[in-house]
Amino acid sequence: MNLSTEQANGVSIVRVGESRLMYPLLSEFSTVVTELLAAGEKKLVVDLSEVGYVDSATIGCLMDLYRQASAAGGALKLAGVQKRVETMLTMTGAQNFIEVHPDEPSAVKSFGA
Repeated sequence: MNLSTEQANGVSIVRVGESRLMYPLLSEFSTVVTELLAAGEKKLVVDLSEVGYVDSATIGCLMDLYRQASAAGGALKLAGVQKRVETMLTMTGAQNFIEVHPDEPSAVKSFGA
């Protein structure tokens, strides 16, 4: 899976470099984010600017990771969401919970960094 992580102003950024984020890639994606949370990271941004398609399993995975981050006293936010992915977030109601930002810099800035 094409995935990278980086730190910027105290925020962990997970960049997904896949055009489609769905099973079986979700396992690796979920593991990376879960390990960041386990390491004590509280501010997470998932950059989905390369992702043009997600399925319902991906939405479920994002909601689960959002809940884990919240339970740990942190936050998970999305950046660079393409229209089709945004439609899925809206249809499932996930956008009512997960903050969506137009790009990575604005998502990082939203943490007050």
